Amino acid sequence: MQDKTAGKNQNIILENRRSLSISGITDVDSFDEKEISLYTQLGELSVQGRELHIDSMSVETGDMTITGEIWAIVYGDGDKKGPLSALGRLFR
Repeated sequence: MQDKTAGKNQNIILENRRSLSISGITDVDSFDEKEISLYTQLGELSVQGRELHIDSMSVETGDMTITGEIWAIVYGDGDKKGPLSALGRLFR
């Protein structure tokens, strides 16, 4: 069985639970000071914490830097690579 993630690179670097660097971002679903929901090359990703701020994001490279008090980094469904349609959200 072949790995579905072959050829896809993603790095997550967390420094002192205050600074998070992520590569492989394809889209940002939503963000506020408590949670940032992203889509990556490897699926959904949620960053939870307090006083979260997106310091930088590059659309060209898919890199993002987040600062704040980071409590959790959680991957969601690996098959969902982009935002859902309005109808898709109803049946989620």
